[in-house]
Amino acid sequence: MKTAVVTGAAQGVGLATSVKLASNGFHVVLTDLQPLESTIAELSASGLSVQGISGDIASEEFVAALASQVASEHGAADVLVNNAGISMIVPAEEIGRSEWHKVMSINLEAAFFLSQAFGRQMLAQGSGSIVNVASIAGLYGIIHRAAYNASKHGLIGLTRTLAAEWGGRGVRVNAVCPGWIKTDMDVMSQATGAYNDDDIIDRVPMGRFAKAEDVAAAIAFLASEDNFINGVSLPVDGGWTGDASWNSLRTKTRAG
Repeated sequence: MKTAVVTGAAQGVGLATSVKLASNGFHVVLTDLQPLESTIAELSASGLSVQGISGDIASEEFVAALASQVASEHGAADVLVNNAGISMIVPAEEIGRSEWHKVMSINLEAAFFLSQAFGRQMLAQGSGSIVNVASIAGLYGIIHRAAYNASKHGLIGLTRTLAAEWGGRGVRVNAVCPGWIKTDMDVMSQATGAYNDDDIIDRVPMGRFAKAEDVAAAIAFLASEDNFINGVSLPVDGGWTGDASWNSLRTKTRAG
């Protein structure tokens, strides 16, 4: 049985991805800063092969221990999904250095060092797939998200570089770029008064938020073994990044 490691797996996209990969026959190692016991019990009861390892991916010691445990118990990771991330909605002129570094340490630095640790295992066995969860904020600028946007742009650059460096040695590296998803992170962001549901729905040609399961399906596709895709950053946004129409025109053309 092949092994997948998913970070930020306690909820949202990480949990949906864990379920999708486990349903596809992977043994999935869920990791998160939050406790995972109840989640693992629920997934195991439904017949999925899963385990949970709680810890801080921004910690060098935890990343090393996680990679070592996976290698000891499963030989190597076949798939790594770098999903864990945090947002910060602050005007650029108000961002403090410590806030900036916190976003970078989780969204970008941790993704690199996890990729390095598990990439070594994949390179040794000559195969593997890494999928980074970036964002449409890694493709475009979005107001009041300077640190978040920079981290996601960096993650896309990292994806391309690792894909170029490791692709010839059997390890593919890709990214997904979700649009707005109705998750706990969105609820917290809306609580700041920055936007509301209609701001998102009216901007998306498909007329809805993404679901965590939409992103999980894209991740599972990129992670699949029989695949010649390497170095891409795949938008999962209902057409957001492909539509330059203004809102009134977009909404007038919808069915119903």
